[in-house]
Amino acid sequence: MINSNVYDYIKVLDKAADASWMRNEAIANNIANVDTPGYKRIDVNFEDVLDREMRDARYVSVDEKVNRLMTSRLEVGAYVDHGDFSYRMDENNVDIDTENTALASNQLKYNALIQSINQEFARLNMVSK
Repeated sequence: MINSNVYDYIKVLDKAADASWMRNEAIANNIANVDTPGYKRIDVNFEDVLDREMRDARYVSVDEKVNRLMTSRLEVGAYVDHGDFSYRMDENNVDIDTENTALASNQLKYNALIQSINQEFARLNMVSK
């Protein structure tokens, strides 16, 4: 079997797309619970996890860092955002305007990630012909 790292970027993009999908579900849940007393908004933070894993100073180039990246460490989950903070009387900390903006931003990010994955496969296809 040939040892190749041709799929490394695709694996990272796939993990980022999964995290973006999870964030979309979290935001939708926040919007659905905007009027639920005591509800605390949830979010997903893939970017900090990726940044932490990419900080390895031993490797100079981004290619080297991505090649050495353990994608199993890129697993993220939802977390409660500012669980003790609430500016509303009912202890709910969801701001509908913020959530709608986050939803639009996340949808753009998800679409860009899917487009990047498709471009990577198109490059692989072009090389294999």
